[in-house]
Amino acid sequence: MERMSTLDAGFFFVEHENVPMHLGSLAVFEGPAPAHEDLVQMFAAKLPLVPRYRQVVRTTPLQVFRPMWVDDEHFEIGYHVRHAAVPAPGGATELRNLAARIFAQRLDRARPLWEEWLLEGLEGDRWAIISKVHHCMVDGVGGTDLMTVVFDTDPDAERPAAVEWEPEPGQSVASLVADGVRDAVTWPLRQLTAAPDLLRRLGTPGELLGFGRGLTGSARRLAAPAASSLNGPIGPHRRWDWTTASLSEVKQIRRTHGGTVNDVLLAAITRAFRDLLEDRGELSDGLVVRSLVPVSVRGQDEGGAVTNRVSAVLANLPVGEPDPLRRLALVREQMDGIKRTYQAVSAEILTGMLGFAAPMWLALGSRAAFRVPQPLVQTVTTNVPGPRFPLYILGRRMLAAYPYVPIGNRLRISVAIFSYLDSFSFGITADYNSVPDLDVLIGGIGRGLAELGGEHGH
Repeated sequence: MERMSTLDAGFFFVEHENVPMHLGSLAVFEGPAPAHEDLVQMFAAKLPLVPRYRQVVRTTPLQVFRPMWVDDEHFEIGYHVRHAAVPAPGGATELRNLAARIFAQRLDRARPLWEEWLLEGLEGDRWAIISKVHHCMVDGVGGTDLMTVVFDTDPDAERPAAVEWEPEPGQSVASLVADGVRDAVTWPLRQLTAAPDLLRRLGTPGELLGFGRGLTGSARRLAAPAASSLNGPIGPHRRWDWTTASLSEVKQIRRTHGGTVNDVLLAAITRAFRDLLEDRGELSDGLVVRSLVPVSVRGQDEGGAVTNRVSAVLANLPVGEPDPLRRLALVREQMDGIKRTYQAVSAEILTGMLGFAAPMWLALGSRAAFRVPQPLVQTVTTNVPGPRFPLYILGRRMLAAYPYVPIGNRLRISVAIFSYLDSFSFGITADYNSVPDLDVLIGGIGRGLAELGGEHGH
């Protein structure tokens, strides 16, 4: 049995009927498609490498203690590895619509929080896998590590033999309560022990001063006028679409204009939101779209850890700026300042401090944060680096992978970027009813890269 971390528990508690909190991807493979039973056997053989995939979440009444992971005594892999067909003719539109419906469905919280869907019927003798993993299990970077564990890196890789598995026996209620009491006593002490390590990341007094200036800059960013139609009520249904970009072209833009690859991608997304708001008649000078930008704080020795090791910073996407190079410069200047003043570390410290809160208050606070109207954040933009080497399942090569990230309550659009081989994939998740114009946003990413000197595809 293992207790959830503070951040993992937060992702677990904020979920409700209109806000499924799983991450996902759509991976497309060369054909022919494998038999469903072969795929089930392959996943079964790989499960010993990811024990969390056979565990369920147990909570206590009123969330008095932190949620815990326990073995699922009734685990059945056939429930998790599913099978569906893309409607004819199996093109991008049919695949996108089916994926959006699957991504919109919540995972069953009474079972291990993951699903894999084998999709047949794609045009061009291709097939696909949709993966769904709850955010309380893993962040984007950790999810990529899991993908490389579950997938093969060699088309001729031997399939591991299935291993018999016996779940750990469940604990009695009295034992769970006693363990929860012990954890409630020792958890704050462990947080206090870890606090100096977090604070040491801020370094010298000069760096502490810079950190303070960074907080002032963050407060100023919150004062900028922001788009209003990106916030509001959401329903249970989703639109989801993707577009792609060449890695070499994005790197060429970076070499020509400076900054980082992430700066270039954020600038392209800024153009996309500019187009969307202009089309809606909302664009004005000085307008911004405030984006939460997750930042991995995963150490080099934490590559395979199945948990969340992520912080986040707030960035203003300058959609009101008409000049594309100026937009890129503003994004670059802002992101440089965030890094220079250790704002991602400050967010991690805040998350660590939440560890002192009783799980009940963490649960209530997490839910309230997602339900109370807030104009501060309009979107989430996350960039997860994927493998530069090909991945395989049962000898079939993965041709492309498109990411999915959830939207939050009153936050209608989120953007995920995933790199694989020589391309970037942008996966956009949107509320179905309030974002009927998602195609404008998708097209704007390509236009944003084109105006900076890159090529794009869809």
